[in-house]
Amino acid sequence: MNHTEHGNRDVAVRGEILRTVVGSGVHGIAIAGTDDHDEMGVYIEPPANVVGTDGAAQHFVFRTQPEGARSGPGDTDLVSYSLHKYLRLATKGNPTALLPLYAPEDTVLTVTPLGEELRALAPKFLSRAAVHRFLGYLAAQRDRLLGRGSRGNVPSRPELVAKYGYDVKYASHALRLAYQGLEVARDARLTLPMPDAERERVLRVKRGDVRDLDDVLTEIAAVQARVEDLLDTGKTPLPDEPDRRAISEWSVSAHRRHWGW
Repeated sequence: MNHTEHGNRDVAVRGEILRTVVGSGVHGIAIAGTDDHDEMGVYIEPPANVVGTDGAAQHFVFRTQPEGARSGPGDTDLVSYSLHKYLRLATKGNPTALLPLYAPEDTVLTVTPLGEELRALAPKFLSRAAVHRFLGYLAAQRDRLLGRGSRGNVPSRPELVAKYGYDVKYASHALRLAYQGLEVARDARLTLPMPDAERERVLRVKRGDVRDLDDVLTEIAAVQARVEDLLDTGKTPLPDEPDRRAISEWSVSAHRRHWGW
């Protein structure tokens, strides 16, 4: 097999209600010739998989690269989630799972009326808990950057370390998450692509224009401190938790309408 595929393709395709570009492309920080193409989809499983005995079919993955090979320029990575699993991820504030809700129209590849309804629920998912998830993902990227992750001190992209002195992708992702966490905490929204000023700050790092890693770490820490101050002082418009009741009621209705029940 010259590509990677996991899950039930037929279930994912037949029940798809939303699919958008995610990753660097939707953030506005893709660099031609260096980034792959990432997509995320949401689908509704048939009744046999939810209330019957066929077994859950909660995710589908397709990658143009074979198992174990790193994606590169021109490759496509698609991950699709059942609506049930997707809502679990999004209500927890998973930064990647939130992207299809805020993706601009020109990056929406598939959308049905139920998909439009899901996107309209976007504000219901944002909360202080979501901001903490952004900070958690930021910390994970920074740990990998500094060799403190589960992979130890071996970089996954040694070519970037050799060229720039540090892994500029890990660094740029950490900075992006800091700025996006700040916007969510301060304004209760997520702008995609990133606002121009913040996007350019992230691109400077990703392009390798910031040669001193300490400068990047200082900026990440400064933005993170602003986020934490908003949370600690209560100067954020966000509720403590997402509106799970509204999201759950919509999910029940969406499944029933999709099934014709």
